[in-house]
Amino acid sequence: MKILIADDHTLFRDGLKRILTEKYKDVLIKEASNEKELFELLKEDKWQLVILDLNMPGRGGLEILKDIKIFYKELPVLILSMYSEEQFALRVIKAGASGYLTKGVSPSELIEAINFILDGNIYFSKEVSKLIAKDFQGNKNNTLDKLSDREFEVFIKIASGESLTSIANELSLSVKTISTYRSHILEKLNIKSNADITRIAIENNLIS
Repeated sequence: MKILIADDHTLFRDGLKRILTEKYKDVLIKEASNEKELFELLKEDKWQLVILDLNMPGRGGLEILKDIKIFYKELPVLILSMYSEEQFALRVIKAGASGYLTKGVSPSELIEAINFILDGNIYFSKEVSKLIAKDFQGNKNNTLDKLSDREFEVFIKIASGESLTSIANELSLSVKTISTYRSHILEKLNIKSNADITRIAIENNLIS
């Protein structure tokens, strides 16, 4: 079995590798800390699974996921993220991921999800299944659908109280770029301030 781990935190990758090597005795695991390293590794070999963090430097995990599905359509991608299911799971599944788990998941559920995905399935936790059912029933008036994936990510961070400088550093982008994303968010949602962003996030159960 060959698994790629893409996450910019060394300690998290080390912990994930320990879980995988304890469960799978014959597994090759390679690591990428950024998009460039990931796609270089993808070219080197035939992989069974990519485990991808959403909060990657540069373009971010969602954009990276979309490119993987363009160039490696049959390659399963499991998203393992610090963001709650309510925040990103639907966007991730619609972008072609084979599963979505938060980083607080138990090792047993992680292994269950991996096995399920490797059998050719899409893994939905109970929380994600509820979100998909709600979306299928028709939440057509959700104004947040107007936001691009990157705008939505910035929206969540602003709503959580992060400064533009902090967001820029975290995403490896300029403060000017983050400010532009903020302007687009305000315009698309027809609002005026960060307080409005936080209010909308609370109303949509995206933050508490």
